[in-house]
Amino acid sequence: MEQVKLTNRQARHFILLKQGLVGNYKFIKEQGVCDYIKQAGCIQFDPIDVCGKNAELVLQSRVDGFSKEMLHKLLYIDRKFIDYFDKNMSIFSIEDWKYFSRQRAKYEKNVRSREQVDNVMDKIKEIIKEKGFVSSKDLSFKEQVDWYWSPATLSRAALETLYFQGDLILNHKKGTIKYYSLAHEYIPEEIINAKDPNLTDEEHWKWRILRRIGAVGLLWNKSSDAWLGIDNLKSSNRNDIFQKLLAEKKIIEVIIENISDAFYCLSEDKDLIDLVLDTDEFQKRVEFIAPLDNMIWDRRLIKEIFNFEYKWEIYTPIAERKYGYYILPVLYGDTFIGRIEVINDKKLKQLVVKNFWLEDNIIKDDILEDKIQDCLNKFANFNNCESIRIDCEI
Repeated sequence: MEQVKLTNRQARHFILLKQGLVGNYKFIKEQGVCDYIKQAGCIQFDPIDVCGKNAELVLQSRVDGFSKEMLHKLLYIDRKFIDYFDKNMSIFSIEDWKYFSRQRAKYEKNVRSREQVDNVMDKIKEIIKEKGFVSSKDLSFKEQVDWYWSPATLSRAALETLYFQGDLILNHKKGTIKYYSLAHEYIPEEIINAKDPNLTDEEHWKWRILRRIGAVGLLWNKSSDAWLGIDNLKSSNRNDIFQKLLAEKKIIEVIIENISDAFYCLSEDKDLIDLVLDTDEFQKRVEFIAPLDNMIWDRRLIKEIFNFEYKWEIYTPIAERKYGYYILPVLYGDTFIGRIEVINDKKLKQLVVKNFWLEDNIIKDDILEDKIQDCLNKFANFNNCESIRIDCEI
């Protein structure tokens, strides 16, 4: 079994280089979006838009020249990506559609309010075939039925059932409204008819675990939010899969100084390991990190390696919040230096910096101030803002 020993700083450099968050930008414009999502497997989607949606925030910190319109084009015009379940709701390559047949079969087998939904599914498909795409508001099935999160109209329940099963895909979104189309009209025949390459659950788990390790860079064999969405993966299964991946030399064990737990990276990233072993310094950038960023899927891992404790407080009661509703970690070089609360005032086309919290051990100098301002300028451009208003001390 191959084993690598890294200092804490080398481990941080490895993760950040893998993520494209330190040094020169390695992901550039549209091709960079494609390259990063291919490397990461998926990026997590969340509809909340305070200063960009989560998937957009992930990409703006890594992809030089990224714009929100670019992701929309790749998703809904070029159809290089698709919205579906991976780590919860995610965006991933259309080429990976075949790997998720298990999820689609699960939803086909377990339909909530099945009788009501089954009664209207064929009719809805006919309407979509005629119109091209529809939202739940375009359908007249207003009966309330039992649904996963709360009672919903039959129109919504039926559309989402067909989407979960893979009969429909998202044609586009307008704000939070989803418009659905027939999957076979947009997914190429050779993809939609392709067989799942993973015939057994074990093969599927291997593929998913390798995918998640690649998404983060380093992961440990522990309970973690990084494994969310991998159905039926129990700790005993995970332990067995890790041993087999080590025996097959698909992953490398990584030992980090002063941390008792072992970590693992993909064997294909050995060159990156060698780079951090041979290089002490990398160019520093300031970046604002998405709350559901791939790199911080495992918050305990980030606390161990980066000594930074982050909680997304969006669902925390107001009285119990330490920072705020939508707070982004601030990365400088190989260190999380603080947090920022920033809002895109779309009416005024103004980026508003409401709060900025510097970590206790960070000393701010002119270089850091300039880099923070550069990042704010880039972030304002990303949000199509024409000015920046700062309501706090930075």
